[in-house]
Amino acid sequence: MNLSPLLEASFAIQVHVATVVPAFIIGTWQIFFSAKGSPLHRMMGYAYLVLMTVTSISSLFIRTIMPDGPLFGFSPIHLLVPVTLAGVVGALYYARRGDIARHKRAMIGTYVGAILIAGAFTFMPGRIMHAIFFR
Repeated sequence: MNLSPLLEASFAIQVHVATVVPAFIIGTWQIFFSAKGSPLHRMMGYAYLVLMTVTSISSLFIRTIMPDGPLFGFSPIHLLVPVTLAGVVGALYYARRGDIARHKRAMIGTYVGAILIAGAFTFMPGRIMHAIFFR
């Protein structure tokens, strides 16, 4: 593992990674291991939502895939920003309403879409995470 690509990356990328890694860990724990509805689950859920919000917002400042593209450097992956933020707001809204089924869907959807699927793309050749783990 070589961290130099991350250490040489922009501040936005560093913030993005610094928030998404703990979000991945917390999200995994929340989904698979936590006692649903417990005070610890709620506290960790708030932390996860804050981390995912910062992760999403920081991605707006990352424009390395299509820097000269027609949309000011935004690429299709940036479509996940409003989807993720809607998932964050929805998860909180449904939890507070007591609609646990929708809360669960919003949380799992955010985890799968914004962390697992989007995260998988970061390991493609030419991307920073690929350089960290496979060079």
